[in-house]
Amino acid sequence: MKIFKILSTLQWAEAQKIGRFLGAPVDIADGFIHFSTAEQVEETAHKHFRGQDGLLLATVNAASLGEALRYEPSRGGQLFPHLYGSMPLDAVESLQPLPMQADGYHRFAGLLP
Repeated sequence: MKIFKILSTLQWAEAQKIGRFLGAPVDIADGFIHFSTAEQVEETAHKHFRGQDGLLLATVNAASLGEALRYEPSRGGQLFPHLYGSMPLDAVESLQPLPMQADGYHRFAGLLP
């Protein structure tokens, strides 16, 4: 199964320097890395990233994260993937720019399986 992480180009550059993604500031504050499923990621972008440019969409192999990945209730009772630990970079299957439209929303056409 594939899950998705929206992150900034600066966060990805930092992850590459240290060889692991430790999380965005919100992830670190919450104690886990927030991910979304394919069905959730666009709403996540609208709710938390509207108007932010310079973002990337990481497609992550959920199975490679092992038991540290848990699906827990969040927005509206939906089960969201949360990673309790850092993410190894080899779990990322693809990394693509997340284009922002003039209205501040991000375009997902062609980015999701």
